[in-house]
Amino acid sequence: MDQRKPPATEEGWYALHDCRSIDWDAWREAPQRVRDRALSEGIDFLDAYEAVEDADEGQTAVYTVMGHKADIMILHLRPTMGDLDAAERHFEQTEFAAFTEREFSYVSVTEASGYTEKSREYFEGEVDDDSGLAQYIQARLHPDVPDEEFVCFYPMSKRRQPDQNWYDTSFEERAAHIKRHGDIGRTYGGDVNQMIAGSIGFDDWEWGITLWSDDMRHIKELLTEMRFDPSTSQFADFGPFYVGRKFDPSELPAVLAGQRVPTDDEPVPDTPSEDAGHEHAPAGAGASHGHADEPNSSGAHAGGDTGSHGGAHPGSAGEGDHPHSEESADEDDHPNESGSSSGASGGRPDVSADFEEIDDATQRLGRLGLYEGDAYDAGDYALLFHSSADAEDIVDDVSELSESFDHYDRHVQTAVRADSGQTYVVSIWTAKDAAETAAGFLTDIDGIERTMGGPLGEATDDGDVEDGGDAAAGGSEAAESSQSIRETLEAEGVYAGQPHGEDVYALVVYSEADAGTLDDEVADLRSAFDRYDTHVKTTVYGDPDAGVTAVASLWDTEDAAETAGDYLTDLPGVVRRHGESDGFGTMGMFYTVKPEYRTDFVEKFDTVGDLLVEMDGHRETSLLFNHDDENDMFIASQWDSQEDAMAFFRSDEFSETVSWGRDVLADRPRHVFLA
Repeated sequence: MDQRKPPATEEGWYALHDCRSIDWDAWREAPQRVRDRALSEGIDFLDAYEAVEDADEGQTAVYTVMGHKADIMILHLRPTMGDLDAAERHFEQTEFAAFTEREFSYVSVTEASGYTEKSREYFEGEVDDDSGLAQYIQARLHPDVPDEEFVCFYPMSKRRQPDQNWYDTSFEERAAHIKRHGDIGRTYGGDVNQMIAGSIGFDDWEWGITLWSDDMRHIKELLTEMRFDPSTSQFADFGPFYVGRKFDPSELPAVLAGQRVPTDDEPVPDTPSEDAGHEHAPAGAGASHGHADEPNSSGAHAGGDTGSHGGAHPGSAGEGDHPHSEESADEDDHPNESGSSSGASGGRPDVSADFEEIDDATQRLGRLGLYEGDAYDAGDYALLFHSSADAEDIVDDVSELSESFDHYDRHVQTAVRADSGQTYVVSIWTAKDAAETAAGFLTDIDGIERTMGGPLGEATDDGDVEDGGDAAAGGSEAAESSQSIRETLEAEGVYAGQPHGEDVYALVVYSEADAGTLDDEVADLRSAFDRYDTHVKTTVYGDPDAGVTAVASLWDTEDAAETAGDYLTDLPGVVRRHGESDGFGTMGMFYTVKPEYRTDFVEKFDTVGDLLVEMDGHRETSLLFNHDDENDMFIASQWDSQEDAMAFFRSDEFSETVSWGRDVLADRPRHVFLA
């Protein structure tokens, strides 16, 4: 048999289709802070790669995937295989990747091949680089990912059976098949865009086909018609099909929350509430509403403004031995771009529930100097957005936004606050639905990273605040005691944990062991604890002068903390756990001090310590230092009774200390009380 003649080919960008499933059980069980970090890193990765920060050229897009085969598909196009390899490995380093499993992947390279006389002239160098055909083929090799909403990806090969072997047919027969196939594809110009990538020697199949359209029926109709063409019916075998919808990286939280994406396909309410009769959205605050809550959201539309799509309709010049093959390529007869834009690209999505829900908004606002009765009323709703920008750089923008909000009766206030070197934008409304709409405008403020919102107590019929925590629900004496402490501290702007169940659960054991020995033992224990997402920190604190050493371990769940307690009590020299002695003990008063203020903080503690000695019911209060970081401190205090301790917390001296501390602390203090 004569040697068959292969077509000339030219290669462009390398492609990776990375199809992932989400471990939904692990996602639901993960603590909120872990999910937040995973979303942040996932968005940062996708934003960076869509911006092509890792290579001189290329494209990246992300899609949901429908059906059982996967949940998301990340498509990378890069100039070199090294760029593609780096992108793949980079994703695996993100916290988000830990919640995914790769179900399928495909490696290929964009390809143009020629069977017609005109295309052969191109490959033989007889066509000018600025000709229409040359520019078209280069666009095929270096495509822009189109904005179309839907994607369909599948691999395929040409059949190699005794009576149906594509590679045994003559060049002329193959060229005739491809021309006829191209004639079919040309009729779908403007409705379907495509990318053809060769994978002989790269993957298990020979080509990877990616189709885009704003209507999946167009893709179905195209493929159905081509099934009846002999080049497909006699010579084509197909792999699995992956169908999905494009979304912007900023909408990753919506994907994980089970919301419809792209979210801007949904109608956006033009009022703070979707119920008729409420005020209209603030005039002059921007023409669009906010998007999903995530750090570093780009706000970009899906796919960006590419200017051109990822190639013309199937069946165009420069395609190879695949179902969507090349038409009769004329230099002046290359296909037109559809020019259409995806319905996924317009507007901004509805912002309902698009920020992190918190239940300690009262405490957080207290730390910023905003208190009930002065800055807001019980039953109001607060948004608390963190910005990486300096407060003075955004104060004008926030002030303008606040003036727009003031047109609406349900707006209480919107302002910039700074605390411990951090910048916050606080917006308070009389109802959550009004705050949700306002959130859309606030996310456009420079540097917005973390977005949170929560109720400020619950107003009863008589106007009093109804506590929704365990103290009111359970009625236990311990819960009531700890809640009364929190209420008192909140009035002073001091964070004191969540009702009864804290935002973390803390255990402390005291040891007489040598500090060096204890450090080594705890380091081993901490390494074991770090394998669990529920572990926050386990630290050795000591006071050399008093001969006191404590090991504090913080966890997200009570069960995990209790389990850890069994290991902590096995540490060398442990003499007691916190709470095992009589009297009323407070613990979990953790402070991280700015290095330049450490000496001042210690001196301040000594001053307060002298005051404590004179107070009724005070037994012992120690300031302990982290053995690995002297600026991280822990205060342990023991009292005869809760009322004795409360007398101190209500004192002017304590209030002054709290106010003073806001300037010297590097991070928010964490107070966890075990009553």
